[in-house]
Amino acid sequence: MAKTPSKKAPSKAAKKPTDGAKKRSKKRVESYSTYIYKVLKQVHPDTGISKKGMSIMNSFINDIFERIAGEAGKLATYNKKATLSSREIQTAVRLMLPGELAKHAVSEGTKAVTKFSSA
Repeated sequence: MAKTPSKKAPSKAAKKPTDGAKKRSKKRVESYSTYIYKVLKQVHPDTGISKKGMSIMNSFINDIFERIAGEAGKLATYNKKATLSSREIQTAVRLMLPGELAKHAVSEGTKAVTKFSSA
């Protein structure tokens, strides 16, 4: 008896990259999760954070950075400056954050800039 051809199309084998072609790499997603985790462990060493909690914190940081950058940009425009300096960022932080939180943010920022400059 003769074999009858199957009605299914032959499955396509995975294409192997040729000599010149490079394998596609997965697109990287930027996140602050590593830094959020490090700070959490400094403040509360025995506490963890869920994936959803980390996502919320990441969104929060992105939002705050965007607001500060926008405000600093406006300040630079008002003062006819083409470059954002630490002064514009500091003023934007003072305008964006309330009272004591602004003071702490400014002192931590100043400390970070000093550490960066001396290194």
